[in-house]
Amino acid sequence: MSASPPEGRAAAGSRVRPVPAVTRSIAILRLLGRSAAPMTLKAISQELGMVTSTCLHILRVLVEEGLVKVDTETKRYGLGVGMLALARSVIEGSPFAALVQPVLDRLAGTWNVTAIGVEISGLDHMVVLALSRSKAPFRLHVDVGSRFPALISATGRLVAAFTELPEDEIERRFRALRWEQPPDIEAWRKEVQAVRKKGVSIDRGNYINGVSVVAVPVFDGQGRMTHSLVAAGVADQLNAAKGQALAKDLQAEAQTLSELLAARR
Repeated sequence: MSASPPEGRAAAGSRVRPVPAVTRSIAILRLLGRSAAPMTLKAISQELGMVTSTCLHILRVLVEEGLVKVDTETKRYGLGVGMLALARSVIEGSPFAALVQPVLDRLAGTWNVTAIGVEISGLDHMVVLALSRSKAPFRLHVDVGSRFPALISATGRLVAAFTELPEDEIERRFRALRWEQPPDIEAWRKEVQAVRKKGVSIDRGNYINGVSVVAVPVFDGQGRMTHSLVAAGVADQLNAAKGQALAKDLQAEAQTLSELLAARR
């Protein structure tokens, strides 16, 4: 569900000089992160359209640095424990992750939903920084570190509503999204306008059939949307009335988080 920014474009939109070795290394790490099982050199190079010898050289460096591990018997590659240290540094260095975890735990327990804290990574992606699962059998395939296109689902409507993107750019990005039940773009635009007024976004089965997703924005001290609080549950158990009540709870928590984040800067 993730997509990489066009080559040579930084997250903030500035031009950067491409560094192929870096780009390929990141592509390998992302691929291994998405894979349910370790992969062979051939599978990695074919998936990424990379010359096998080049892929092998990069993998050897990543293994040496501890970011990738290799099974010497099967010759299969997977993410190494060095990635955990990097991820831990990012999470521990984020005041949002520390502040939002107890909030997510309460929301998951109170509303029987999966509660998620998301960071908006430029205008291309959102990244899960923290989450809490309910005891319900319902389970989303999402973990800390998961990346999604910035305009997808309920949070995507928030991004469209509260960031300065030209209409043609929004439409281009929208048409590249993958939904289970894709909304019509004109209907989606009207929803974005409503989100801008209400400050809450609800995706009812568009992103994942049978799942309702409620999201609210978290702003920094300059009024920019930097994060989102998200709650997801089975649509049949999260009806309109319960969804609105949950949205109010999320908004109250988001307001407090916005104030706390602003005070830390």
